Amino acid sequence: MTEAPERPEPAFDGAERDQLNDFLDHQRATVVWKCSGITDEQARRQFVPSELTTIATLLAHLRWVEHYWFEVVLDGRPDDWEEALRADQDAEFRPGLTVPVPTLIAQYEQQCATSREIAAKLEVGQEVPFRGRRINLRWVLIHMIEETARHAGHVDLLRELTDGLTGQ
Repeated sequence: MTEAPERPEPAFDGAERDQLNDFLDHQRATVVWKCSGITDEQARRQFVPSELTTIATLLAHLRWVEHYWFEVVLDGRPDDWEEALRADQDAEFRPGLTVPVPTLIAQYEQQCATSREIAAKLEVGQEVPFRGRRINLRWVLIHMIEETARHAGHVDLLRELTDGLTGQ
């Protein structure tokens, strides 16, 4: 089993931006912890009917979510996945079916680092166009906390079923 790593703990007080970043980084670190120390076979084990609800596929999805919200929406970069997602609405999960888990973790951690760099360039209230409306970094950070925490919970349950690892 994998020992609980030191994860960033969100401060009880501080600037809004720091607290949002701390909460998101805590969830990101939880995902990495729960995905570490298992084999590819364990990370792809199905406990529910969908082949796309495994530790590995959820990690692949979270990498894509980071890419989409920070690189595409906030930074205005092209969406590398647009064509694949048009052909297969679950395309962002599928790398988890074949890519080795250490590679998925490294890709996720690199994507999170890129997301942090993009967020650091923006003011919390800075708006960008999004689907005919405007959103800001604050909205994206809150959404990413929610999205990452939801899937961290899924991964936590799958990990406990895999090898009994528990912990917050």
